[in-house]
Parts: sequence; C-alpha cells; structure tokens
Amino acid sequence: MTKAIMIQGAGSNVGKSMLVAGLVRAATRAGLRVAPFKPQNMSNNAAVTVDGGEIGRAQALQALACGRDPVVDMNPVLLKPETDIGAQVILRGQRIATVQARDYGLMKARLLPEVLDSFHRLAETCDLIIVEGAGSPAEVNLRQGDIANMGFAQAARVPVILIGDIDRGGVIAQMVGTHAVLDPSDLALVKGFAINKFRGDPTLFAAGMEVIADRTGWQPLGILPWFADAWRLPAEDVMDIASRPGGPLRVVVPRLNRIANFDDLDPLSTTPDVSVDIVPEGRPLPLDADLILLPGSKSTIADLAHFRAQGWDVDLAAHIRRGGHVLGLCGGYQMLGRRIDDPEGIEGPPASVPGLGHLDIVTVMGPRKRLALAQATYLPTGDPVSGYEIHMGQTTGPDQARAWLALDGHTEGAQSADGRVMGCYLHGLFAADAFRTSYLGRFGKTVEAGDYGGTVQTTLDALADHVTAHLDVDRIIDLAAEVRR
Repeated sequence: MTKAIMIQGAGSNVGKSMLVAGLVRAATRAGLRVAPFKPQNMSNNAAVTVDGGEIGRAQALQALACGRDPVVDMNPVLLKPETDIGAQVILRGQRIATVQARDYGLMKARLLPEVLDSFHRLAETCDLIIVEGAGSPAEVNLRQGDIANMGFAQAARVPVILIGDIDRGGVIAQMVGTHAVLDPSDLALVKGFAINKFRGDPTLFAAGMEVIADRTGWQPLGILPWFADAWRLPAEDVMDIASRPGGPLRVVVPRLNRIANFDDLDPLSTTPDVSVDIVPEGRPLPLDADLILLPGSKSTIADLAHFRAQGWDVDLAAHIRRGGHVLGLCGGYQMLGRRIDDPEGIEGPPASVPGLGHLDIVTVMGPRKRLALAQATYLPTGDPVSGYEIHMGQTTGPDQARAWLALDGHTEGAQSADGRVMGCYLHGLFAADAFRTSYLGRFGKTVEAGDYGGTVQTTLDALADHVTAHLDVDRIIDLAAEVRR
C-alpha cells in the first residue's frame, strides 16, 4: 500500500522544496518507489512535463531526484502571477483561467477533487509520496477552502511534519505560534517537527528543541544545518536568484518584475569561468558586460514598460553600439523586436506597443499557449540542445531568416545582420554543455563549461546525504500513513 507524508512550513521559504528533494532522493536510494507531490504551487518558473503540461520547477527537480519523469499530477494546481493581484490558473498542466486573488477563493472548492484525483493517480505508481505544502498552515485566515496545506492534509488524511527556519530568527515563536493558532483537528495531523538552515553548532539549540517539544507535544526529528551547495540546484522562487561572481566572462541579466523560467540562468551560474550579475531596478546595466541576457517574462508588455522605466533601454542600446552581444529568451526575445501586438487583451487592455527595435520581428499575442519539450541543433556548430517551449504569442519577421537553431523540422530564432543580437523561444538550452561552450566562446574568452547535469545529480546526492545525516529519515518514513480514497 502506498504511504504519504506532508512537509509543511511554519513560514514561507523555510526550505520545504529543497528538503523534499533531499528526502525523496534518500528514500529512492533506500529502494522505495517515490514521487513528489504539491497540491498547489505559485511560481512563474515552470517546467514542461512529458505528458504535455506545465508544473512548478521545484516539482520537476524533485522528480529528477526520484529518477522519474515529471508529470502534471505531481503539481495539479499551479498559479502564475501576472499582476500583484491576479494570476493565471494552471490545472493539470493547462491554463484554465486568469483570475484576481479575491476570486480565486471561489474556485478552490471545485479544484480540491481534481487535486485529490491527481494524488490518488500518482499513488498508483509508487510506494511513498512526499507532499510539499505551500506557504504556511499558520495563515489560518486562508484555511477555509484551503487546498495547499491543512485542507489537503485533512481531505487526503496525510500526516504532517512542520519545518521551521532558524536562519530568520524567532523559530521557537514560529513553531509554538503555529501550534497555538491551528484548529484541534488540524493539530491532530501534525506528528513531528524539524528545524532547517541552522548555522554553527546544532547542539547549541538542543534546549530550544526541548522547549518546542514541550510546548507542542510534537516529536523532534532533527536540526538540519545550512546546505551550502543549494545554489547549485535550480531555484524556483525568484527571491532565491542572485548574482554569482565567478570567472572573467560577465553575463548581465536585468531582473524583470515578472521574470519567468529563470532556470535558464542556473547552468551559467555554475560555470566557473562565468560571472552572472542580476541587476535590480534602480541600477544601470553595467558597461563591461560581455553578454546582456533578457530573460523570460510572464507579462511581457508590462515588463517592457518596467525595462524602459529603469533606463535599461538606453543602456542596452549603448551596449550594442559598443559592439556588445545580446540574447533574448522567450519574453526577452519578444521585447527585442519592433513591436508587440495584443489585439485580444491577453496581457491587459488590447494594445500595440513598440519593442526595443534591435531585431526586425513582430510578435502578436494570442490565447493559445505553446507547451512542448524539444530537441534542437545549434546551427553554427551542430551541437545538440534539449529544452522546452512555454509561451504565448507568435513571432515573425525578416531577421528570422537568420535563425540559429533547428528545432523539430523547422528553424527557430532570429538574429541581427551582424549576429550580435539574438533571440529564440527555446528555454533550457544552456544546460547543454557543448552548446554552452560554443556559444560563450563567441565572446573571445576561454570557457570550460563542465558537466551541468552531472553537477545537479552530484548535488542531489550530497543533499540526500546531508538530510540523512541530520534528520531521522527512517522515522519520517515510518510516520507516513497509507493512502486511502
């Protein structure tokens, strides 16, 4: 019989995603068939699945940690923020609506059966499911209709382990406060707790563990020290992306308000000869960039306006005049064109806005989303590339005659006549080591790309070792309950 356990956090960003990745890897190495599951996620960093949908990037990484292909049932509800108060709703990998935050509460009642169907279908394929919550169950103002934390745990009768983040301070208050505000029926599901992100000597918090256990009655399951290599794994939360000083080749990335699919940056950040500089609003784009990379965006037109408001359009034009190189991916590719048309109001009121004008292309937004895994070839060298497409809008124009990728029987991308400005819709291409070496070699600096995929796998093993050394993993698995319909 399949068993399941749920990891919830005493706050947001306590490290649940990373902890689940380590736990599923450890359980898989112990011989169990394991699957990750997150009922509801909120992220603009999505992965395309083998069954033709999209899920949160963290669940795709957790699937990799299990040695499984990612499927939509691993994250049945994905919310992709488009504005501060509105988001696209993805159900089992497909967009079903764009709603305001206030209206989403009315949808959740009909989404819970869909979530449970995915959970039970996934249970048929494995021995153990490790479920990840979202945010915190202490947000009891959101408890009615909840499908992300205790609402799901109650409906599926899955026991819960609560995780606290000591790096932020006040972890005793996090844990004891959560115990104080939870409803008794929800409290009954919490079977233990652990502390994450400890720096220094964990024995110094032994008395703190006793205080939490005494005040809550929960079973202590360990103190997990800070995992220093976490940056080597793909990040899901935009708050986790950061500049990475490295080698002499400098890649500059403007941080867009609705940056999406920024996993494109992960292979660059782990390449020793490359420095990645994430430029926040209010700061100019550096003059000494070898490459300015315009990343994907969930709201291309709004992010283009934000880009101009920072003066980055002026910086970009100056960079190109000095002979600099530019690469636009997905939304960044659309921004580089002459114009973006949105006649149906996909991203807001119907509009036609001028692009940055560095590629002779035009994009027309439409309701159809392109979701596909892809195998491609880098035409200048013949290097193979694996990636994915996830975008709305169709792009056409003369600069596509200088396409630089061959993709599923057609060419893809565009570039300027001098080859210094390039763009395409393919995400994930930098994960291909040979392509990364060839492309970065254009800038006149030696780059040893290394083995990105191997680095991720080695880091997942190190994470599993780390989790196993400091948490009572056997007890965590023992606490899992049988999945029942």
